[in-house]
Amino acid sequence: MTVTNTAPAARPRTPLTKRTKLAPLTLLATGALALAALEMLNPAYDLVSETLSRYVHGRAGWLLPAGLLAVGTASAVLAIRLGAGFRRTGRAALLVWTAGILIAALFPADPPGHWSRPSPAELVHGNAAFLAFAALPTAAVLLHGTLAARRPDLRTALTTLTAVSVTATAALAVFLVDVMDGGPSLGLGGAPTLVGLVERLVIAADVAWVALAAAATSPRGEQRRARRA
Repeated sequence: MTVTNTAPAARPRTPLTKRTKLAPLTLLATGALALAALEMLNPAYDLVSETLSRYVHGRAGWLLPAGLLAVGTASAVLAIRLGAGFRRTGRAALLVWTAGILIAALFPADPPGHWSRPSPAELVHGNAAFLAFAALPTAAVLLHGTLAARRPDLRTALTTLTAVSVTATAALAVFLVDVMDGGPSLGLGGAPTLVGLVERLVIAADVAWVALAAAATSPRGEQRRARRA
């Protein structure tokens, strides 16, 4: 008796397939390195009280929009990957995050100290960034269940980053309202405000969450899920 193997043959891994699989993580790493380089190249900027957006006026300021564009493009790739198995509202929130990051990259923030009289570019940048910061934790909460089900090994990390993103974003909103309402007052020690430090925590948590979500939806992740099934 002859046994016929009816399982579909695995598609060969082409260079294009490999690049597509690694594209979001490569873009995220590029964006993170660009933002980290800005910190090292601009030691005069106070990372506790100044937001990262101000670095556009510092040394190698072009790294800021370049880094944000890389993160936004990676997020767009992730949004495209999310299929019908994910909640539509979660995918929509991820698209809002993506659009906000890309718009914030194209419109520069004002130089440090210009909180009370923002320019039109600052208004666009700030509102786009705020929408992005609000949308990412929303997407993380809405997509958490499906992502964790696909990659149980990433469940703890996804849960932790989601909690950090939600908590830090709420704190960031408080500090942003404080600095825009007549000047900063919620400081600590010699720092007039902690808005810069909290913003960096939000960005780090959000970028890390996008990286985990990209790993959970990568072709390799899908292959692992199929083998477990």
